[in-house]
Amino acid sequence: MSRFTSLSRRQKIALASTAVLIALPVAAAVTLLNMDWNRTKPWLNARASEALGRPFAIAGDLSLTWRQPAGGQTGWRGYLPWPHLQAQDVRLGNPDSMAASDGEAAQLATVSQLAFSLNPLALLDRQIVIPQLRFDSPQVRLLRNKDGKNNWTFEKQDQQSPWQLQLQSVVFSKGTVQLDDAVTHTSMRADVDTLADDKRYGIAWKLAGKYRGETIQGGGKAGSVLSLQRQGTPFPIQADMRAGGSSVAIEGTLTRPTDLAALDVRLKIAGSSMARLYPLTGVLLPETPRFSTEGHLTATLAPGGGEWVYEQFSGKVGSSDISGKLAFSASNPRKRLTGEVHSRLLQLSDLGPLVGADSSASKKERGVPSTQPAGRVLPVETFKTERWTSLDADVRYTADNITRDAQLPISKLDTHVVLSDGVLSLTPLNFNVAGGTLTSQIKLDGSGKVIPNGIAAELKASARHLRIKQLFPRLPALQASVGEINGDASLSATGNSVATLLGSSNGEVRALINRGSISKLLLEEMGLNIGSIVVTKLVGDKQVKLNCMAADFVVSKGLMRTRQFLVDTDDAVLHIDGTVNLANEQLDLTLQPDSKGLRIFSLRSPLYVQGTFSKPDVSVDKGVLALRAGGALALAVVAPVAALLPLVNAGP
Repeated sequence: MSRFTSLSRRQKIALASTAVLIALPVAAAVTLLNMDWNRTKPWLNARASEALGRPFAIAGDLSLTWRQPAGGQTGWRGYLPWPHLQAQDVRLGNPDSMAASDGEAAQLATVSQLAFSLNPLALLDRQIVIPQLRFDSPQVRLLRNKDGKNNWTFEKQDQQSPWQLQLQSVVFSKGTVQLDDAVTHTSMRADVDTLADDKRYGIAWKLAGKYRGETIQGGGKAGSVLSLQRQGTPFPIQADMRAGGSSVAIEGTLTRPTDLAALDVRLKIAGSSMARLYPLTGVLLPETPRFSTEGHLTATLAPGGGEWVYEQFSGKVGSSDISGKLAFSASNPRKRLTGEVHSRLLQLSDLGPLVGADSSASKKERGVPSTQPAGRVLPVETFKTERWTSLDADVRYTADNITRDAQLPISKLDTHVVLSDGVLSLTPLNFNVAGGTLTSQIKLDGSGKVIPNGIAAELKASARHLRIKQLFPRLPALQASVGEINGDASLSATGNSVATLLGSSNGEVRALINRGSISKLLLEEMGLNIGSIVVTKLVGDKQVKLNCMAADFVVSKGLMRTRQFLVDTDDAVLHIDGTVNLANEQLDLTLQPDSKGLRIFSLRSPLYVQGTFSKPDVSVDKGVLALRAGGALALAVVAPVAALLPLVNAGP
């Protein structure tokens, strides 16, 4: 005591201040260790509710222990213990705009136990910094009503709270997640469980329910620690889902799940038709046969949209191979698809579903009812134009080689597909056909602005240097023929299928062969020159010079009418007149052969090509044949040699 009294006044003040500085932390530590933390729940609940903008409550017991921070703290901060709180029965409610009458539905999430550490120094800046939040048995219910309001978006409050919440990572345990979305007609449930002995994944999940009206099932795995930091650790994910006839499998990583900053996965997709993916993806894709692809998918999301890139993919569509790169942008006012797709080998029949020209079995497999009437050739399957305004597209497609039926000698394909505000353009759509080229430009306006629930179509096509021999490979009489066909077509139409478009078309079609040769046997057979046919068969076929072949049709409301159609050779002239009805698929053509030289035993008579596209009928004029035959018989009674006169064609 004497020593204390002998100290100066300044020394006494300094000693007392030091004692207070030591006593205060000690007293605070003793108080914190022994206090009942349940008394702080009202304050914590209020601060968390302000930061989250929705009701938050710790309904069960709240306890506290002290732990050293896990890392990232330097200097004396690394030695300062952090409070570690454990809360029982934690509830996070929905925003006021989505509050429901029943208590369970009014909760966004409930957790049987929640554990987290708190940075005490951050509280001085009114920040609630939680490095890791652990959920045990979470029950999450995500809701979105018809007007688009949801309970998982944390919007900024009108009155900004001075408190801010920083949640850096989340650890899951066994629980469930329920999604009810009135916008996409979705109701799904995911059951989540922990994995004990998996080095990469910490949780497994199973999914079942309805998505966009389609029954969906699946499962997958995910990492145990979900990083929410700005520079978060990639979060491993693996999933395999099936909906209808389609399946989707992914495996890779996800960074910053709250805003999908980086998605990097291997993606496998398979299904009965690419068009069947629309309910799952919202991306408009064409009708195809059964397909499967595998490639590298990366994605980023930004406010108001996002970018998805599917690159280095390869796969099969029907019997055709495909590869390339596609990019999808969730932009406004419409989503956008761009890219390039390539095939080394294309099976021509795999293009049939694009216009509904595939078989009934193929339609059944891709989930489309077979509406093609018996006996009709032109496809009647309607185009789904109501989806055309949901997406803009700019995609280039090329095929190096094409396998096809021998009746259709197409070898190469190059097209540029552009879809803009419901208007589909193929500029160009080019083929290599029969040693020549077929170039075309097609415009299909399915926006509904011109034709409600239909298409206003325009076609311009040009054929150049098509070789006759290759164009008709299954007609033996033409295999000795040479020459090239050139032609042009210009048509406009309205309808909702290939059949209705052609059945209402207007325009003109022209074709010309201005040099070459043609089989003499074919001409003799068309002229019914029996004697010449016999001689040609005996001595062999030869080529006849083809001076000209010209075909000129005018098309009005689906009816093709000949303005000029003739074939002129050194031996004969063939005149063709009549109509081709595209609306009811009826043929009505008359072929009138005229020989230029003397023909013995000629039954020369007009030929009629009638019937339907599926069952054409070729016949001769029976009246002319009867007159010639009758004349021959009558003359045979008088003079046998004179019987030959009606069968002689002296030519012009």
